[in-house]
Amino acid sequence: MAANFWTSTQRAHWQLTRDKIADMRRGLDEEDTTKGLGLVYPLPDHKQLQLYFHNCLQRLARRLQLRQQPLATAETYLKRFYLKVSIRDTNPYLMLSTCVYLACKMEECPQHIRSVVNEARTLFQEFIPTDIAKLAECEFHLISELNSYLIVHHPYRTLMEVQVPLKLSPDEVMAAWSFLNDSYITDLILLYPPHTIAFTAIFLAVFVRPAIHTQANLNASGSTALNMGTAAGAGGSIVQPSVGQSVAVSAASNNPPNPSSARLSQISEWFAESGVEMEAIIECTQEMISLYDAWETWTDKVCRESVARLIRGRQLS
Repeated sequence: MAANFWTSTQRAHWQLTRDKIADMRRGLDEEDTTKGLGLVYPLPDHKQLQLYFHNCLQRLARRLQLRQQPLATAETYLKRFYLKVSIRDTNPYLMLSTCVYLACKMEECPQHIRSVVNEARTLFQEFIPTDIAKLAECEFHLISELNSYLIVHHPYRTLMEVQVPLKLSPDEVMAAWSFLNDSYITDLILLYPPHTIAFTAIFLAVFVRPAIHTQANLNASGSTALNMGTAAGAGGSIVQPSVGQSVAVSAASNNPPNPSSARLSQISEWFAESGVEMEAIIECTQEMISLYDAWETWTDKVCRESVARLIRGRQLS
C-alpha cells in the first residue's frame, strides 16, 4: 500500500471535483440517450441507485462475514466504475459482486470465487450466472476501467488515531464510525481526503447527534432519533431512513447543538491546529444531510424493479 494518501494514486487520479463528477455522469446519460436506452430502460436518479447498491453490497458482505473495510473498498470501486461505464451497459449485480471479490483480495481477506458467486446467487438469484468464469471476466473489466489503481485509503484509520487526543467517548466513536459507513453512499470518497471525511463524522457524532436526541425528546410526535446501539462493525448501516429529517432540522435549526463550551473550544482548537478546512467539513456535513433526506423517500422496490427490467431486457445476465 502507498505510504500515505498524499502520495497515492487515489489522490492523483481519483480525487475529483463535483463538476467533474457531474460531467462524467452527464456524458454517460447522453450516450444512453443517443442509443435510445434512456427511454427504454429508465432508472431512478443516482442517489436512489447509490442507496440501493449500498444495501445490496451490505447484504452480500454480511453473508460473506466481511469486515467494514473491504466493504468500503468494494463500494468505492463501484462508484469509480460507474463514472466511466454506464449502468445500462452492465449487470449491476454481477458488477457489485465482482467489486466485493476484488476488494477482498486487495484488503487481504480473500474469498473463494465460488463462495462469492454462490452467496450472490442466493441474494440476486437469476441475475448472477452460475459460471464463475463470468465473474472472473468481469474482474478484468473492472481492473481495466480503474486503470489498475486499486489501493483505497479510508477515513477509519484517522478516526482511530484521533479518538484519544480528542477524548472521544466509546459512544461517540461508534456514532462517528456509523457516519463513516453511511458516507460511502455519497460521493465524499471521490471528493475529499479521508481525514476530512473522518473529521466530518466526528463533528456529526459530537455536535449534531446530541441535538437530534434533544429534538426527538421534545417532539410530541415521537420522531425517531439516531440509534447507535447497533455494532458498526457488523457492516450494517446504523442510521435509519426516518432520521434524515431530524438531521436536517437539527442542522438548519436556530437552536444548534449545545455541547459544553469547553468541549467545543477544545475540538475547534484541535481542528485549527491540525490544519483542517472547516469549509470542507461544512460541505461534507451538507452532503450527509442531503443523503438522509434522500433516504426518507427511497424505496427498494422501485430500484429493484428498474434494475431487473434492465438486465432482462438487455439480456445482461
